[in-house]
Amino acid sequence: MDYKKGTVYELMDAGGPTDVREPYFMEAVEEMMRSRKLCAIANAKMPDDMSYIADLEELFGRKLDDVRILTPFICDFGNRVKFGKGVFINHSAVLSASGGIEFEDGVAIAPCFRVATINHDFNNRHTIYTYGKVTIKKNAWIGMNVTVCPGVTIGKYAVVAAGAVVTKDVPDYAVVGGCPAKIIKMQNPEEQQE
Repeated sequence: MDYKKGTVYELMDAGGPTDVREPYFMEAVEEMMRSRKLCAIANAKMPDDMSYIADLEELFGRKLDDVRILTPFICDFGNRVKFGKGVFINHSAVLSASGGIEFEDGVAIAPCFRVATINHDFNNRHTIYTYGKVTIKKNAWIGMNVTVCPGVTIGKYAVVAAGAVVTKDVPDYAVVGGCPAKIIKMQNPEEQQE
């Protein structure tokens, strides 16, 4: 069967499933290799060699003058990540981004952040994948060693405590923590600064 270019991304956007045995999946494999190569090149540079930013700009297909990402950094699908302004991602982040990731304005990410947007089919785990976009809304603050699971939205001004595993949506202004993450308290929106 013939597939048009972009079929794999349409399937990912719809939540899947995709099948690695189908010819359309080769487009995803090519992007994965492109992304992994650019991350390897950026990570091979000394942290004070700011030329790594050009490698990440090529990875994401955009200027990063309003985004700061520290290496080491891993992303498997650079074409599936969107950034707002003023985003900061500290070192050792791993973005499994095939299902799509969006960081809105002002998001702050602590070291060792992990996000997954892909999952394996329960019965056909080696060949069939499903997807869920992750959205981190304006001015959310994500603590160290946080893991975010597929399909989760973290609300604006939310705070995710260190070590949390976020399996469900986080409301705006919530402070969450634990495994799985649960609401600890709600912040006062009037106290938040733009």
